Amino acid sequence: MSENNTSASCPASAGGRKPEIESQDTQIQRTLSKIKNTIMVMSGKGGVGKSSFSVNLAVALAARGLKVGLMDVDLHGPDIPRMLGLASLADLSRDSKVLFPVKYNPNLSAISIEVLFSDKDSAVIWRGPVKINVIRQFLSDVYWGPLDFLIIDAPPGTGDEPLTVAQTVPQAKAIVLTTPQEISLADVRKSISFCKQVNMEILGVVENMSGLTCPHCGQMIPLFSQGGGQTMAEKMEVPFLGRIPIDPNLVEASDQGRPYMDNPPDGPTAQAFKDIVEAVLSRVSGEKD
Repeated sequence: MSENNTSASCPASAGGRKPEIESQDTQIQRTLSKIKNTIMVMSGKGGVGKSSFSVNLAVALAARGLKVGLMDVDLHGPDIPRMLGLASLADLSRDSKVLFPVKYNPNLSAISIEVLFSDKDSAVIWRGPVKINVIRQFLSDVYWGPLDFLIIDAPPGTGDEPLTVAQTVPQAKAIVLTTPQEISLADVRKSISFCKQVNMEILGVVENMSGLTCPHCGQMIPLFSQGGGQTMAEKMEVPFLGRIPIDPNLVEASDQGRPYMDNPPDGPTAQAFKDIVEAVLSRVSGEKD
């Protein structure tokens, strides 16, 4: 991909001939055939901690010895590489036909638009058709190898990116992230409606920023309210996977490019992630039994 971030210069926007699309479809199917589980993390509202959750979910799964890929399809605000502390660019094969995701550790690799451009602060100014093709290229042109999980971090809303994932990866399942307050829940209800309309199975809802543990007395402070995500999940008849409290250590870890769940301290936040990972694994294995 060219570093000139315009739809006219991006090779993904060129061509569009049916044989090329069919060839790409075939390669996407080859890629997906080697991936056991695909999960899209989505939310109807920005600022709910979706990328941080995606990173720590992927790291926690990889820590269990599972092979995990992390695909950042938030093309306008790619945060995954910085949260993982990835400084290098993705490598191309010798014939420049295959792109290799950047390794975080032996069990976890990631791809993002940010690892393709040397200028990390360059704005991506692309319209829908180009974004759609880039996401497809992340599946057709990137060598993921066999994976237990592919975690896809989608931008907020129900636009081109999550729709492309739903159409390109029909076996993908969704984790919907929310915060407890009503303004977030209203938008997340739209995400759940989106999943139902495109026939995407919802693994469950996660309530993030669910209370703050006082560092002095240990009591839980419902800073942004609490329990709204679980109540909403019950009303909309979708599973509830758990809640994650506000934790300044998690924010600091993300800012430093050091995922919280890589070496988590004992406490409610780490336990919340572990419980959610167990819930995800239980639901996935239960569907296969």
